[in-house]
Amino acid sequence: MSVFFPTSLLVMKIGRKQMDRRNNTAVTYFILVGLSEYPRAQMLLFCLLLASYLVILLGNSLILVLVQFDSRLHTPMYFFLSNLSFLDICFTSSSIPQMIINCLVRMPVISAGQCMAQMCTLLYLGVVECLLLAVMAYDRCIAISDPLRYPVRMSNQFCVQLAGLSWVSAFLFSIVPTVATPLELCSHVINHFFCEVLAIMKLACSDLQLNELLMMATSSLTLLAPFVFILASYGRILGAVLKMRSTEGRKKAFSTCSSHLTVVVLFYGTAIAMYMMPQDKTSREQDKLASLLYGVVTPMLNPLIYSLRNKDVKEALRKLLGEKKVP
Repeated sequence: MSVFFPTSLLVMKIGRKQMDRRNNTAVTYFILVGLSEYPRAQMLLFCLLLASYLVILLGNSLILVLVQFDSRLHTPMYFFLSNLSFLDICFTSSSIPQMIINCLVRMPVISAGQCMAQMCTLLYLGVVECLLLAVMAYDRCIAISDPLRYPVRMSNQFCVQLAGLSWVSAFLFSIVPTVATPLELCSHVINHFFCEVLAIMKLACSDLQLNELLMMATSSLTLLAPFVFILASYGRILGAVLKMRSTEGRKKAFSTCSSHLTVVVLFYGTAIAMYMMPQDKTSREQDKLASLLYGVVTPMLNPLIYSLRNKDVKEALRKLLGEKKVP
C-alpha cells in the first residue's frame, strides 16, 4: 500500500537563503530522476510496470465484481477483501500510471501541487492498508479460533465500523501531523520514480529532528503495532489449527496462513526497513526497489493470495461466466 508512511513534510517551501538566491521564487516543480540515467533499464521498467498495473486492475476489479455478484460472498471476510481490492486500485492508480509515462520521458517533471497531492494520497492510502490488513487478520483469527461465536462477534455493523475506523484513523495518523509541520526544501530534483516521502525529505535544508520524531512515532502506530498484532493473530490461528483433527484441514489452513504471512512480511518488512531505520541525506537505489516491492508487487499479489485461490471465489467466477460446477 510506495510513498505513504507518516512523516511531516507535505507543505513544501524553499528555504529563505535559496529564495534570496532565486529572486524570492519558491519551488514550483520537481524533476523525477527515476532510471533516466539508464535508458535500457527504463524501458524494461516500463514493460514491467504496465504488465503489473494491468494485472492489479484486472485481479482487484474481478474481486469487486464477484463479491457484488454472488450473495455467498457477502460475508465479513469478503467485505474486508473488497475494501482491500478497492484500496489497492486507488493506491496503485495514484502512482503507477505516472511512473509508466515517466519511463517514456527523458526528463520527467511534476508540478509542486501535483507532487504534494500525490504524496498526500499515497500517504493516506498506505496507512489505510496497514490498518486494514490488521483488521483482516483479526477477522480470520475470530473465524478460526472462535467459529461458533463468529457470526455474532463479526456482525455487519461491527465490520462496517472496523473498516470505517481504518479509513478515518488513517487520516489522523498521516495527513494531520504532516500538514501541521511544514518543511523547507533546497532542491527540486527528486531521486525517485515519483513523489516519495523519504526522497523529498532528503531535499530538506531545515532541521529534520521534529519531522523524524513524528515519523517514528506515527510509524510505530501504523506499521509496527499492526505488524505485531498480525503476527500475534496468526500465532493464535496456528494454535487453533494444530488442534484440528483433520490432517487435510490442517494442511489447507497452513497453506493459507503461510501465503498470507508471506505477503504481510513482504509489505510490512520493506516498509519498516525504510521508514523506521536511520536515514541519511542521500537517496539510495535500495529505496527505489523497496518502494516498488510494497507499492507494486504487494498489490499485485493480494488478489491471488487472499481471494482468487479460494474455492468460493472460483465457484462465483464459474457462476458469473455461466459455467456449470465441476464435480
